[in-house]
This record gives sequence, structure tokens and C-alpha cells, in this order.
Amino acid sequence: MMLTALGLMSGTSLDGVDVALIETDGKQVKAFGPSGYRAYSPAERNLLRQALSEAVHLAQRDARPGILAEAERAVTRAHAEAVAAFFAQNRMKPEDVDIVGFHGQTVLHRPERRLTVQIGDAAALAKAIHIPVMHDFRAADVEAGGQGAPFVPVYHRALANSLDREGPIVVVNIGGVSNITYIDGNDTLIACDTGPGNALLDDFMYRTMNQAFDAEGKFAALGKVDEVWIARALELPFFALPPPKSLDRNDFAALRLGDVAPADGAATLTAFTATAITRIIPLLPRRPRSWIVCGGGARNLTMLRMLRERVGSATVEAAETLGWASDAIEAQAFGFLAARGLKGLPLSYPTTTGVPMPMTGGVIARP
Repeated sequence: MMLTALGLMSGTSLDGVDVALIETDGKQVKAFGPSGYRAYSPAERNLLRQALSEAVHLAQRDARPGILAEAERAVTRAHAEAVAAFFAQNRMKPEDVDIVGFHGQTVLHRPERRLTVQIGDAAALAKAIHIPVMHDFRAADVEAGGQGAPFVPVYHRALANSLDREGPIVVVNIGGVSNITYIDGNDTLIACDTGPGNALLDDFMYRTMNQAFDAEGKFAALGKVDEVWIARALELPFFALPPPKSLDRNDFAALRLGDVAPADGAATLTAFTATAITRIIPLLPRRPRSWIVCGGGARNLTMLRMLRERVGSATVEAAETLGWASDAIEAQAFGFLAARGLKGLPLSYPTTTGVPMPMTGGVIARP
């Protein structure tokens, strides 16, 4: 049975809320619907940055002390507004949608402590939008000993299986953190975080230039890469670990460039992300033939160029060139995951998150 699923995603880059509609049975995508976006205001983004700082002290996943309670209300309100605007733009009504997949905003991810925290009040959201909301996708995986991330690989596989090309194919999502999905036919699905995505670069641009990000990588294109700094950063134990493995957005926040020209800093951090992604190649069963890049990093032309320079003869292309809606993929994925969760299908696997057995997940909040 096909379901009309609306996915909502707010990533670690803290840019805003993505909304995307798909028609799916949780195994394949029958049709892609429209997508939308609701940016966080500077005040909301600052509030979320404060929440990230305070969340490091959390010991319980449902605790919302201090600023975290305020941030959760802001996240819930932003998502409700995003859905309302999406419905208005597309002349839709709540009864047109069967299920909403609501990821929430990750403020802490510590799977080694069996703790992952996404803020956002699903019950309040369901009441506001008058649609059942599936949320808390990662909790069951983490409680069972999995990494709880990445969670989009099953959707990447559904997309990749629609392509007529020889594998292995790697889908790279460059958000705040970078992660990959390695697909080789129907039987081999491997996934993991690979290192920083845009988070270090965005934070650097914000700190030095008061800009939210390096648009199209134009700033990094002017700078010189500090290869010595990158080599030293890549000595961190994480990069040698085999998949599955996952990261918190702030795991590399302690890395500092020192006193560098802003363009050189941007170039170095962009190259660090690209190089860290390719460090996964020796840890995969076979060398990938093609790399498909989605997420915010797909719009960074310098990032794409640096990745091409580091993957040998393999192709590197932005997801948009295949007709995929790069900005909407993660939102689409959580619509897809909501449909899978409704049907009791696995959301994560031993080879994607390290969970002991294939796991379903998600909790439904009803209006």
C-alpha cells in the first residue's frame, strides 16, 4: 500500500527546516512531490547554538533544562510554520498526508553512552498540523547498542537502485557532518559518518567573516590549503576506525587553525572535509566507481573539485545532475523512514549503524 508521507528535517548545519513530500510503500518511491524550506532566523540559530553548548551536560535524553526547553519550543514552532507554509504554497490540506516523519534537531549524539537527543515536541506538532507524526527514529537503535546514525542509507539505496549503472556507488551527504552510503547491488549496504561536513567551515565563516557559510566555495577557492594541518588532524583515531561509526556535530570543534588568513582557513577546512571523506575508501569492500554528493556541500563547487581530485578515476557528481532534489533528500528520507516504521520494516542494520540486528523504530504522536 502506497502512503503519502511528508518528511521534515533540520540538520546539524542549523540552517533551517526542509520539507518534502513523497509517495512510497517504504520499499520504493512511486513519486516525488514538492519540497519546501523554512530558514531559521539569526535569533533562532543563536538559540540553537546555545542549546548545543548546554546539551553536552545532559545525562537523560528527555531532560530539557534551561535554554533547551526554549530551544525545543522554537524548533517545534518552526516545523509547524514550515508545514503550514508548505500546505499553503501547494494548496494542500492535512487529510492529503498519511504520515509525517519528524527528525527534530539533534543537540547531542553520544552513542557510546547510549544517548542521542533530538529536541522538538512531536505531540505538540501533531496537534498543530493535525496529522500523525512519527518521531524518535534513532532511540531504539542506540538503546540496542547501535550508533544511531547515519539513518538515511535505506533511502539512498532506494534512490541508487533506480539508476542504471554499475556499482559500487557511494552516496555522500555533506551536511554539518559528512556521511556515506556504500551500495553494491541489493545485498551490500554499508554506511558511516566520515568526519566533518560543513560544520567546521560554517563555524569558521561565522567567526571570521560573520557569514553563515561559504557560498559555492568561492571564498575557499581564493585560499591556500595547509596540508600539514590536515595531515595532523587526520591522525585522530576516528579516521582509522572501520564502519559503522558516527559523530556528534561538535566532535572536531576543538580543532583550531590558529592565526590564518580567512581564505586560507576556508580552503583548509574545505580540503579537510574532502580528504576525510576519501579516507573511507580503504575501509570499503571495493573501490567505488561513482560518488553522488548531496546535502549543502553539493552546492560548494570547491568542495566538489577537491573531492574529484582525491578519488582517482571514479566519477563525482552532484545529486541534482541525476534529477535528485539534493536539498530535499534528507527530508524525503524521513518521510520514507516514517512509512517503513509504520510497516515495521528495518530502519537500520548491523552494517549501517552497528546495531546487533536489523531494527525498526520510531514513535507515533497523534493529533
